[in-house]
Amino acid sequence: MTEERLVDRLCKPCDGNISALTHCDAKHFLSQLDPGWQLDAQARDIHKEFRFKGFYRTMAFVNALAWIANSENHHPDFEVGYNHCLVRFSTHAIGGLSENDFICAAKVDALKP
Repeated sequence: MTEERLVDRLCKPCDGNISALTHCDAKHFLSQLDPGWQLDAQARDIHKEFRFKGFYRTMAFVNALAWIANSENHHPDFEVGYNHCLVRFSTHAIGGLSENDFICAAKVDALKP
């Protein structure tokens, strides 16, 4: 039996009753994402910089990202400029990474900006 792809999974509600992923587990999930996602040194977040040809395309991406985050009820931090967006996922309730962060990152990758 094959493991279900991250992009096909749904986020599970997190009220802080689980432990954050270990560095090893985070690296395993990271290997399932498109290149460019980076794991911070403490394995507390993953982040990726996206580049676009102009403001309109950047905002279209941000709106699609907001739709994904709202539908999964898992919200990233992001910084937006004229032609770029830095996306950072972390599960705030546990102060680190959960599977939800990687599920949402995979869905962002599926946008193919």
